[in-house]
Amino acid sequence: MQVDSSGARGTARSTTSDPHGTPTAYARGGRATAWAELLRLPALFTVPGDALVGAAAAGVRPGPRTLLAIGSSLCLYEAGMALNDWADRAEDAVERPHRPLPSGRIRPAAALTAAGALTGAGLALAAGAGRPALAVAAPLAATVWAYDLALKHTPAGPVAMAAARGLDLLLGAAATGGGTRAALPSAALLGTHTLAVTAVSRRETTGGSALAPLAALTATGVLTRLVTHRRTRLPAGRRAAAAPGLPGSSPAARPPGTAGALATALGAAYAATAARPYLHAALNPSPPLTQRAVGGGIRATVPLQAALAARSGATATSLLVAALVPAGRMFARRAGMRKVSIT
Repeated sequence: MQVDSSGARGTARSTTSDPHGTPTAYARGGRATAWAELLRLPALFTVPGDALVGAAAAGVRPGPRTLLAIGSSLCLYEAGMALNDWADRAEDAVERPHRPLPSGRIRPAAALTAAGALTGAGLALAAGAGRPALAVAAPLAATVWAYDLALKHTPAGPVAMAAARGLDLLLGAAATGGGTRAALPSAALLGTHTLAVTAVSRRETTGGSALAPLAALTATGVLTRLVTHRRTRLPAGRRAAAAPGLPGSSPAARPPGTAGALATALGAAYAATAARPYLHAALNPSPPLTQRAVGGGIRATVPLQAALAARSGATATSLLVAALVPAGRMFARRAGMRKVSIT
């Protein structure tokens, strides 16, 4: 579930080395910064919304098991980040020498060990949320490892990334106890967005393709339409209160109200965040504009998650997810990691 292998690119910093090639310009704070770059910490703010939206789509209120699902998602996401750079260390030595592994700030063995430990922690947290959650987390972890080690540079790469993000949403539904079937439509919509962003990212360093950002722009328009025009569910936790055949017991067209207005506003925010950089990259598919389009797509994940929660009638959850946008921006500014990358 990396957008995502989505993340943030830190500003390249110069280093000096001793005669044996060991970096000496990075003290303890520098090593912490290197790990923050490797794990792409600002991108973590796109992760909790998956589990929260899963719970909302399943029609249940978030609880302690939802928190375990969020913890599992964060660990598996970070495992994917560390594994991504370990798998791409030779390529990054040529194209992105400032990254933590090719620059020598983090040893490849340490990155691989971190990926394994984080995967184990993620599965353990999912097990704590119950067998249904573990049943989703296990294929999610397998998808993350398969993407980084085998599928990333194949035509199946974007599909694997989309599947990982969709499974992450289903993890929240399974852990919270609402079942996964009702959450499948939301997982499909979020997965479609991830598929579009990942397809654009494949030309992040070379540019030259207007087709991918144009397709992503089209997908953004379709997704915006779907998240702002849909039937609504009963508020979370109240599905069992209405007997079959009584008013409110079956899906109906979304009435005007708080949830509908919120879904519309958040859908507009999603479109505004993603569409403009996609359009610029389609008109001029240069590497800088393609990278900017990828960053816009990653940032648009959170308002899309919030819109999906609102369309399920979970207003409080939607507002909680939406609050991750300013929190993520503030963290990125303080960490000095403003640019995001998916590779």
